[in-house]
Amino acid sequence: MPSSTLGIAPLLDAYFRRRFTAAGLVQETVQLDGGATTVHCWRFPPGTGSDLPVLVLLHGFGPPATWQWRRQVGPLSRRFRLLVPDLLFFGGSRADDSARTEAHQAEAVAKLVGAVVPGGARVSVAGTSYGGFVAYHVARLLGAGAVERVVIASSDLLKGDADDRALLRRGGADRVEDVMLPRTPERLRRLMELAYHRPRRFAPGFVLRDLIQYLYTDNVEEKKELIKGITLGNKDKFQLTPLNQQVLVLWGEHDQIFPIEKGHQVARQLGANARLEILKNTGHMPQEEDAKRFNEALLNFLLPAQSSSL
Repeated sequence: MPSSTLGIAPLLDAYFRRRFTAAGLVQETVQLDGGATTVHCWRFPPGTGSDLPVLVLLHGFGPPATWQWRRQVGPLSRRFRLLVPDLLFFGGSRADDSARTEAHQAEAVAKLVGAVVPGGARVSVAGTSYGGFVAYHVARLLGAGAVERVVIASSDLLKGDADDRALLRRGGADRVEDVMLPRTPERLRRLMELAYHRPRRFAPGFVLRDLIQYLYTDNVEEKKELIKGITLGNKDKFQLTPLNQQVLVLWGEHDQIFPIEKGHQVARQLGANARLEILKNTGHMPQEEDAKRFNEALLNFLLPAQSSSL
């Protein structure tokens, strides 16, 4: 992200980072593939006891992990050893190769888990939106022997060209990258209207420009390639098949990025091991709009034998 210390965005960034620190997480930059891949993550401190299970949180397209999981790390850190990476080309994560698919992101996450999680302990994986694409591939890549449970949140694993065209109509744009990588206050305001069921009614243009400068100017070309590199919907490259793990599909009732009917379709396609839970009065970002219910849904699913009181 840009190094400017002026404006509201750096202040928000510092606050969100403090929430991760307050949850007991530490930052680490992990070199993979002989240094060709660099993954920045927030993680449980090295040497933490193994009495708590490991949960990997994968963020969606847009701001880095600290912005998207800030309301989860506090409650969840009391029940899990958390591993929260920035996906490649977000935050401080980079890769030298030219691969840009969500499956390639999953390979990097799998290698990170192997490097960070001691003793080959099983993990659970939760991903939101684009991170859900990656979480599905991580579960399929590592298998049930390494991944215990999977949460797919607000993530249309059946996304195809028709869905992209519908999103463009709702977003008033010509290209998906124009929706997901806003360059003007008007475009960011529209993205917020699509992402939240109850967006802020008034956001001054100077605030939106500050957020764009801070959050949407790094690795723009690589992120465009990530959008184009998504293999979902390409029947020659991807087939959605049921996972061997238990799967929770979480969806906001009023999601305008991936409408709720897609949640029903994804859950059916994932088969008998998957169940759908709909969070009412939320949009594409239920982890922000109703963090308490979102966190309770995760805890009830991931730790079914324990109390989920927060």
